[in-house]
Amino acid sequence: MAWREDRVRFWDAIARGLMTEEAAAEAGVSSPVGFRWFRHAGGVNPCLPPTVSGRYLSFSEREDIALLRAGGLGVREIARRLKRHPSTVSRELRRNASTRTWRIEYKASTAQWHAERRARRPKVARLAADDRLRQYVADRLAGVVRAPDGRVVGPDGPAWKGHNKPHRKDRRWVQAWSPEQISKRLRLEFPDDESMRISHEAIYQALYVQSRGGLQRELVACLRTGRALRVPRSRAKRKAWAHVTPEVMISERPAEVEDRAVPGHWEGDLLIGLERSAVGTLVERTTRFTMLVHLPREKGFGVVARTKNGPPLAGYGAVTMKNALASTMSTLPEQLRRSLTWDRGKELSAHAAFKVETGIPVYFADPHSPWQRGTNENTNGLLRQYFPKGTDLSRWNAEEIGAVAVALNARPRKTLGWKTPAEVFDEHLRSLQPAGVASID
Repeated sequence: MAWREDRVRFWDAIARGLMTEEAAAEAGVSSPVGFRWFRHAGGVNPCLPPTVSGRYLSFSEREDIALLRAGGLGVREIARRLKRHPSTVSRELRRNASTRTWRIEYKASTAQWHAERRARRPKVARLAADDRLRQYVADRLAGVVRAPDGRVVGPDGPAWKGHNKPHRKDRRWVQAWSPEQISKRLRLEFPDDESMRISHEAIYQALYVQSRGGLQRELVACLRTGRALRVPRSRAKRKAWAHVTPEVMISERPAEVEDRAVPGHWEGDLLIGLERSAVGTLVERTTRFTMLVHLPREKGFGVVARTKNGPPLAGYGAVTMKNALASTMSTLPEQLRRSLTWDRGKELSAHAAFKVETGIPVYFADPHSPWQRGTNENTNGLLRQYFPKGTDLSRWNAEEIGAVAVALNARPRKTLGWKTPAEVFDEHLRSLQPAGVASID
């Protein structure tokens, strides 16, 4: 069984930025136990003190009591050795012994469970005790949007399943005041009523922590983030880009890439759509020539139940993405395959194998620095004219995606002197062809 010390170690690990499974392993408990602790707390650290007060028996003392009792020692002798009062030991043996066995016996783990269960003194949350305040907060969090004539407008939204935020197309329209807005507004609307006061942190905890009560759990879907659990601050700062090493950072890219004088340097990214659909985009820096990568879903998507650490079926897993990019870029002449600069997404975590297959070195941009791939970002903005946000991109096949690339490459660009990317790219292709040898008659 896991007790206070285990939970203290678990939440210390969470505070350092470890994932739930890693924190559970460090605390010495199973993954399901760790996930249950995190879910019941809503991701909010309960800030347990590492040890109990000296007034109370610790788990190690209960282990000593169990061993000494099994050795046949009496209550007074056990108390003398533990330097406790005999009544403390006598009460411990009487109150916290196991009562579900065929004979009453004292076990340290069972006694600790009884003691912690009795020690719980949950304070009644203010929102749970004050109906008027609770109704005010709930109305501002989940109030529906109405037209001038009073009609409710907007989609109904999906039923609450207790999971993460719903997809963009499913979000219900609500007033969606933030907890801080509600907390500050109470002082303006009820300046003389001290009972109508609550902090925004108390509102967040009433939503996230199950034991707090007061607000319905599904109201977290009305928050702007829509998260069902709070994300620990250290975890949010954790770097999840293990595939990006110093050798492949954008700072290691050749200097010739910057001035765009030498063609063959590409920038790439994904256009993400609904239902885990995506289209790969490749843009040549000098000519602005665009190639689109068709990423169909794998067999079994939507049919086979998703499993943790199972095969990626969405169409842009690491291996699938590597193969699709290699197939697309291998059609280019070697002189136009000098480098590829990508976002930090894990879809290209197989970049080392990609380089071996194609000979194209891959470089990754710095975090939160889209301007380092400005050509690609600008092109993605143009592509949103054809693939708007909030649409399922899997509906388009390779031929249709290729037609969009042709259309985009046929649009004149100011930066190219009003030539089209296709024309400029064709000029570079012609310049790479060897000069013809004159025949001798």
